[in-house]
Amino acid sequence: MIPRKSFWAALVGAVLLISWAGQVSADVRLPGVFSDHMVLQQDLRLPVWGWADEGERVTVTFRGRSVSTTARDGAWMVRLPRQKAGGPFNLVVQGRNRVEFKDVLVGEVWICSGQSNMEWPMNRSFEPESDIANSANPNLRLLTVPKLKAETPTNNFNAAWVVCGPDTVPGFSAVAYYFGRDLQATRGVPVGLIHTSWGGSPAEVWIRHELLAAHPEYKRDILDPYPEQARRYQEELAKWEAETEALRKEGKQPARGRPWASWRPSELYNGMIAPLVPYGIRGAIWYQGESNADRAWQYRTLFPDMIRNWRVDWAQGEFPFLAVQLAPWDRNRNRLPQEIAADIGESSWAELREAQVLATQVLPAVGLAVITDVGDKDDIHPAKKEPVGSRLAMLARSIAHGERLVASGPRFRKLKIKKGKVTLEFDHVGGGLEARGGNLRGFTICGADRKFVPAMAEIEGRKVVVHTPLVPEPVAVRYGWADYPMVNLFNREGLPASPFRTDDFPMITSPKE
Repeated sequence: MIPRKSFWAALVGAVLLISWAGQVSADVRLPGVFSDHMVLQQDLRLPVWGWADEGERVTVTFRGRSVSTTARDGAWMVRLPRQKAGGPFNLVVQGRNRVEFKDVLVGEVWICSGQSNMEWPMNRSFEPESDIANSANPNLRLLTVPKLKAETPTNNFNAAWVVCGPDTVPGFSAVAYYFGRDLQATRGVPVGLIHTSWGGSPAEVWIRHELLAAHPEYKRDILDPYPEQARRYQEELAKWEAETEALRKEGKQPARGRPWASWRPSELYNGMIAPLVPYGIRGAIWYQGESNADRAWQYRTLFPDMIRNWRVDWAQGEFPFLAVQLAPWDRNRNRLPQEIAADIGESSWAELREAQVLATQVLPAVGLAVITDVGDKDDIHPAKKEPVGSRLAMLARSIAHGERLVASGPRFRKLKIKKGKVTLEFDHVGGGLEARGGNLRGFTICGADRKFVPAMAEIEGRKVVVHTPLVPEPVAVRYGWADYPMVNLFNREGLPASPFRTDDFPMITSPKE
């Protein structure tokens, strides 16, 4: 990872070369993340920044306190004193001109990012009419970052904060809204949500280029192949355009859809994360992983490295990072429940879920919302987003604010094998374990031959005992190890257990020798 100073030097350079090249106005300017109705992060020395002429004196006034600086190399930044929650207030920036932002709140700010399940809007979620109608909340503010793919870091965008309500929330991220709604209600302070996501995006497009280039594996497997991928795409696009034009001249419709372009590494970090840095935030929520499932082995390091990347660049310490585990989805559609239940083979989606769990173990202040109970067998975009946002809010209350509550479902800790039975112990048991909707299901077991078979499982106190006469000498157990796990282990607080395996057998997504 490059030093923070190098990053900021590069970003300031981008400021001067990209966004304001050719402008001669002496006006003080600020990036689009600052607008009326914004939320500023409480209990933080707040960065406020922008552009002005060389040597221009800039003063920022907020809540009766003023901080001044002088523009250098066309840019300026001040840090306001730590603020307590409240508002509304006005924030005034004075240089040769005067800029005033009205209806500004102080509370907590969260970045909401990922791919399509984070992008999924309220008006397409499960039975949203009542929630949209009742969404008016002056203490909940929304900002959507426009979609932008960029080759180098950008520093601005054209958007503005809005007050949450029936007119503003229908197209906003459903997961983010439900998260913010619950968090605002329980914490009792204003909440600002910055939504910045793009459907289908892999993790590497949200990571700074220098980090990818400094890692030999990422350079080899992600950066180096891109030029050839881009070349093949251009060839395929030219072929498709020629075919389409020929068909249209004959009065026919195109025989196939427009080809998809390869994702350029770092392009969404450049276009949709860099412009937000270093705006004061409390943390981030993240719903992504589907596009990396075929490289789950790589995600074991890529995902934690992305979190480290954001934390270093924001320079706010190890802020909470809360992710959503992949939802169940049956890629082999039109199967019967008994056929799905018979899945006991390998699964790249299960391996990706394991990689997500690993991030919570190797990094501090990382949480994972498990949603094995709210998937959709036939849709990669399950419509029930309220439980997802609610569980993220509980994680925020626990990890970000230290509330004493059960915010996670059972998580496998260790096992003991004795007389043909495997006894499993868990963390986050809460008030106890329970099977919902019948006997425990979703457990498989294997012996030395590594061939897993369905197993019986019973709850004994705060443990689970797994066994089958088909495997008299078991060596390993798996739970929910499938694309679409049919599982029902919960704690009594109603949170589902994460799928897991007790073995370390080779992964199907591991690099091939």
